[in-house]
Amino acid sequence: MAQRLITIFGGSGFVGKTLVERLAKTGARIRVAVRHPNSALALKPLGDVGQIQVVQANLRNEDSVRAALTGADAVVNLVGILSQSGAQKFDKLHVGGAALVAKLSAEMGVKNLVHMSALGADEDAEANYARTKGEGEAAVRHYFPKATILRPSVIFGPDDKLFNRFAQAASLLPVIPVFSGDCLFQPVYVGDVVQVMLKALEGDEMQGQAYELGGVKTYSLRQLMALAADEAQQKVTFIDVPDFVAPFQVFFLGLLPNAPITLDQLKMLKKDNVVSEGAKSLSDLGITATPVEAILPSYLHKYRPKGQFAQEV
Repeated sequence: MAQRLITIFGGSGFVGKTLVERLAKTGARIRVAVRHPNSALALKPLGDVGQIQVVQANLRNEDSVRAALTGADAVVNLVGILSQSGAQKFDKLHVGGAALVAKLSAEMGVKNLVHMSALGADEDAEANYARTKGEGEAAVRHYFPKATILRPSVIFGPDDKLFNRFAQAASLLPVIPVFSGDCLFQPVYVGDVVQVMLKALEGDEMQGQAYELGGVKTYSLRQLMALAADEAQQKVTFIDVPDFVAPFQVFFLGLLPNAPITLDQLKMLKKDNVVSEGAKSLSDLGITATPVEAILPSYLHKYRPKGQFAQEV
């Protein structure tokens, strides 16, 4: 991929940072397109001088998207939100934004488009997040049929908002409520997800295909929370919230800044988030999934009572 120009929308986020770092090692030229360029300046030292360019782009603004795509050989769209705020709405970003990137990519001669969706994406889903992710996929397929679509389960790694959030809560609260604790997830390591992206960008074998990305094992939500608490060496009591009470509690929690859970997310917990039978996944690409337990100790030690110097238990 040396000297190819790859535009990454949403490249300043958790997955984007890892992708930029790995791509830089291939010699590719990288254009990170984000709403707030200052948030991505820390990425520039990951490559050689001039290799990584940061530009302003908003998926709600066609001119900025067109400018970010100018001259690009390949495009990765990582833009996504878990909850809505201000002008950042599911329909505008997951559907309208995804459609705009795909449409302009096709018009401007981009050879390869990798679109980040999500496991559970479904145009008929009750949850707005899953519904708009499904509609976004359909829009991408319409405008750029050869796009590679990736549907990961929850992604874990040093900067994740999954285990970090659970571990932080365990370090602050003696009792934690659990909503839909039996819902199953198949956490996938960020490094494995990025490896799939690199494969998709290297050639055309994955074009027009969709891949569901899940890790080695499935865990209930309750088990994931317990894993984080154990790794943080925090003693916590988990209390299951009955289904008939959960919507009322979540409604009020959703009013808080940086709400721990929203009503839309509660709806998503009604359906397991695991790779479906027969779906193309990591194994089809020759990638061995990284176990959760192999990675958690490398970054959750900061939540231990004695930090990284705490003895393993």
